[in-house]
Amino acid sequence: MSVLSDTVQRQVEEDLVHGGYITPAKLVAIKDEADAKHAPFMSLLGSEGHVSNEDLTKLIAKANNLPYVNLSAARISPMILELLPQEIAEHYMAVPLGEMQHRLVVAMLDADNVQAVDYLSNRIGKTLKVYAASEEGIRQVLKQYKLSISQDVAGEISNLEKTAQNVKQKENQGNKLAQSNIKTIVQDSPISKALSTILEYAARNRASDVHVEPMEKELKIRCRIDGVLREVMRLPKATEPPLISRIKILSNLKIDEHRIPQDGEFTIKVADREIDLRIAISPVIWGEQIVIRLLDKTGTSLKLEAMGFIGRPLKTIRQALSQTSGMILTSGPTGSGKSTTLYALLQEVKSDKVNIVTLEDPVEYKIEGVNQIQVNPEVGLTFATGLRSILRQDPDIVMVGEIRDKETAELAVQASLTGHLVFSTLHTNSAAGILPRLLDMEVEPFLIASTVRTVIGQRLVRRIGDKRDTYQSSPVEAASIKETVGMLLPKDNGAQKKFAEGLGFENLPLQGQTAYNLTKGIDSLDAPDGYRGRIGLYEVFNISEQIQELILKRATSNEIQRVSQEQGMVTMRQDGYLKVLSGYTTINEVNRVAAADNA
Repeated sequence: MSVLSDTVQRQVEEDLVHGGYITPAKLVAIKDEADAKHAPFMSLLGSEGHVSNEDLTKLIAKANNLPYVNLSAARISPMILELLPQEIAEHYMAVPLGEMQHRLVVAMLDADNVQAVDYLSNRIGKTLKVYAASEEGIRQVLKQYKLSISQDVAGEISNLEKTAQNVKQKENQGNKLAQSNIKTIVQDSPISKALSTILEYAARNRASDVHVEPMEKELKIRCRIDGVLREVMRLPKATEPPLISRIKILSNLKIDEHRIPQDGEFTIKVADREIDLRIAISPVIWGEQIVIRLLDKTGTSLKLEAMGFIGRPLKTIRQALSQTSGMILTSGPTGSGKSTTLYALLQEVKSDKVNIVTLEDPVEYKIEGVNQIQVNPEVGLTFATGLRSILRQDPDIVMVGEIRDKETAELAVQASLTGHLVFSTLHTNSAAGILPRLLDMEVEPFLIASTVRTVIGQRLVRRIGDKRDTYQSSPVEAASIKETVGMLLPKDNGAQKKFAEGLGFENLPLQGQTAYNLTKGIDSLDAPDGYRGRIGLYEVFNISEQIQELILKRATSNEIQRVSQEQGMVTMRQDGYLKVLSGYTTINEVNRVAAADNA
């Protein structure tokens, strides 16, 4: 920490006391301690934990009339990092944040160092807008330089192209010796660094998937972050063979097989966290497409409330979990969080008093106290054969990762009939669609009616980031809100409390309003598009006697949906709009994922 002038130090001391960081007596005691140890007062404040470095940096910046930025959770675009070379950034403890009105925004540890600011301005060729930041924040951004894909990988492209051409020529020759050398060539080439950089970038930016997509003349890399695909970079076409071969080697797949799909897995370590990768390779017209699913066990909450279950849906699920037998089924498209919901249900019922056995493909989260089995079709361990084995292990609760076929469906039904509580998932568009889907699998209607207790339909939407603002809804937005959830909103102020207890949403507008105060995210360093993380939209209902009668009559999903709504089910779209009014997400997000037929 730089030496402060007497004026600045006095101002900081006053702000420390007036801001409630420390008491006047504590201030005097720390100053006396600093004098005794011949140590700088400000350094002692931070090193002994009296005040956090972020707060201290903020107060010093204020005393120096400098703007301050907290970089502790900042994620800087690789294109922005390229504006300031890494060696200069590390030497001056200065990092680029973006461009504003033809000026480069830079955060510095020593933001009042005029000479350093002038040098950086001349070096870059741009006028600077300087912010003060803590050392921890600066170093957190400096770590991201090695994750700058366009910077790291671009430097390897020329060598990579030569390596790729060599691999391609030897593959075309069909020479066995050349085939045996592919692994050595790939491992020794720059492609290893390129792949590691791509995967680390995806992991650090909370991506759920990485898509490697061959095109006619280039290779496109995209990451799915918060459910939305974003293009990261494009590589020369010549990089495709060695990159795909490298991934196959790590996944223990056949590198000379290009005609059929292959699935594999391996693990990487990022920031002392192990992240499992699931690999799916498919032949396409321009080569082989690879989708890499990242399973970060540390970044997902397995609590129902944290996932977005609120009010009536949460109450309905917990009522179902109190049963000792029957089926609880969740549905939705791929990537809608079905498996995470099942894990959250397991966390709710986990106890030393019950035996829980799961059958999964793959085992995404390892839960202590739960006996988890990995499906392995290659040795005959399918969902159906595994389920037969599970029922001989005296389970109280059984989780089947997915019901895919008639045999698995029938066994799951039989398990619930014989006194087991069964959790599982199906691929349908809505909660009501689960029941006709079981009929399609030739499960008898009377078995479905007597075993299924609760069904859940779900989607995921992006959550608004921490930096937010409010605005008044447009006439179109207001009309959509009124049409979708107007009948659910409280009629008067006296109904607010009762309403909050029933649906779990507080401070919602009253019925009859023609405009609503909505929330939007502000683009920031940790949420470039205003969103950060995701939250679920849900529709949940129990199987009532009336719905059982519809199942026996083989009713359509539309008929079941209508009756469940009449009995009080909140649809996914309605759940989404209530979350919009409560500031969790935006109307555009809800409309993006909740189909009109779920309204």
